[in-house]
Amino acid sequence: MDDENIRVLVVDDQASILSLVERILQSEGYATLTASDGAEAIEVVAEKFPDLVLMDVHMPRLDGIQALKRLTRSHPTIPVIMMSGYGEVRPAVEALKLGARDYLTVPFDHEELLLQITRALKETRNEREMRRLQTILGNSAHLCELMGYSPQIRGICEQIDQVARTDFTVVLYGESGSGKELVARAIHRSSLRASGPFVPVDCGSIPENLIESELFGHERGAFTGAHQRKAGSFERASGGTLFLDEIGNLPKSMQSKLLRAIQERKIERIGGTGPINIDIRIIAAGNRRLEDLLAEGAFREDLYHRLNEFFIEIPPLRERREDLDYLAKRFIDATAKKVNKEIRGISDGALKVLDDYKWPGNVRELQNVIGRAVLLCDDGIVRSRDLTALDSVRHGASLSTFRFTADAENIPPLKEVIRQVVEEVERKVIKQVLERAGGNKSQAARMLQIDYKTLLSKVKKYRLNDPRKNGEA
Repeated sequence: MDDENIRVLVVDDQASILSLVERILQSEGYATLTASDGAEAIEVVAEKFPDLVLMDVHMPRLDGIQALKRLTRSHPTIPVIMMSGYGEVRPAVEALKLGARDYLTVPFDHEELLLQITRALKETRNEREMRRLQTILGNSAHLCELMGYSPQIRGICEQIDQVARTDFTVVLYGESGSGKELVARAIHRSSLRASGPFVPVDCGSIPENLIESELFGHERGAFTGAHQRKAGSFERASGGTLFLDEIGNLPKSMQSKLLRAIQERKIERIGGTGPINIDIRIIAAGNRRLEDLLAEGAFREDLYHRLNEFFIEIPPLRERREDLDYLAKRFIDATAKKVNKEIRGISDGALKVLDDYKWPGNVRELQNVIGRAVLLCDDGIVRSRDLTALDSVRHGASLSTFRFTADAENIPPLKEVIRQVVEEVERKVIKQVLERAGGNKSQAARMLQIDYKTLLSKVKKYRLNDPRKNGEA
């Protein structure tokens, strides 16, 4: 939808405001419609079906709140932004509860008006695209709601639709935090096995001596510490899907056993006396391509050919910037709801900071950064100053202490490195939150979600009561 074709209905009983808003919108290429009260607005919507409604709260005949109630029932897909006077919190909150996309405080900043309209239209387009994909692709379209609406993610949805209802083994490639398990779950949810279990296994986090037990299970007394029978992941996934994440970390000895289990559709518990039939679909994943591991001699060729029936590439977040704004907003809404905090949106400055960052940790890192920003936000809008979790990474704070020489004897123990990094970042975060809270330790403790005594202890530890020390970087 091009801006020139977008029609915005402006509703206000003051002719001067109608004229002002019309000029602003028309200068940006929007077509405008007008109404002088809520009753007239309902008639215009029914006849002209605008793309967005911008409506004042206080009007004669039928006020904005009553008109909003009717519009959200009769035309729920048309976004409505309400306008209310400065300091009128109650009508603004009521409007949001009734389904308004957002609200503007009058007098308003022109850029803020245009930003809210752009966002509301974008969200509406995403929702319509979601409904369209749901019709075409079924359950796999739910992935767009979780990961975004970029062409890359929509392409993944189409691939899921192609392969989900088969029993093909699927290999997912993507960096850590890019959403491999989300894609695996979407495949399972769209498959004929959807009513069966989905069992994820992180092959990279299991000690080598426990992998066989984790995958195939064991009988009581099979080895020291086996106090009772345990069903392995293969057995628990029978009738459903087994997701083997970071499969490239499996040792060669386990790769041969995995191949045999997939081919024969049978497993045997450690210490068992007979085979157990299994009925599973395998989805594997990794951040390195299996053919590269094969070339290095780290992966069995026969297992590679058995797994490589269908593969899906999941692009990193830095290669699908179109999803960044959407995901940031989704994480803001989810976190705000979780901590019972009213957050209206995110500033342009904060979005630019997010856009300029490379996101090595992908969507998982974005979620963590936004979560902390919501906790720190103190005026209802997430701003660049709230992105403290990003500051230490962007400015290299967590690594600045360590400059190793070529002499291995000078390298400190890993535990000591980790301790120093954690303390450095912890000190910076507490210092910034105390500054944000104006030195109020009770408020700072609430913002950090720690108890007051813990905060006092850390303030003392890092000497943050000393103004001379507080001046340090």
